[in-house]
Amino acid sequence: MQDIRRATRKHCSVEDKIRILLDGLRVEDSIAELCRRERIPQSMYYVWSKESLEAGKRRLAGDTAHAATTDEVKGLRRESTAPKEVVGEQALEIRLFRKA
Repeated sequence: MQDIRRATRKHCSVEDKIRILLDGLRVEDSIAELCRRERIPQSMYYVWSKESLEAGKRRLAGDTAHAATTDEVKGLRRESTAPKEVVGEQALEIRLFRKA
């Protein structure tokens, strides 16, 4: 039964969520009618609404920090080691050139 629920669950893109939230702010239809039309539970609409307001509040407060993923950290480490290696090689070449 749980697999059936997962298979039939609607997955909305970020653009769809924003569109639905903006439609909910308009006074044309009720939230219940909007959710029926979009085939999402009302609770999901309110979760999205709360999350978007919280994110907006953090952004307006200046909280721009985000948690870096492991892949991002590894990529940044690779980027920072490449110039260090080049500088190290050039320093060795200069020393060898001065000795000769």
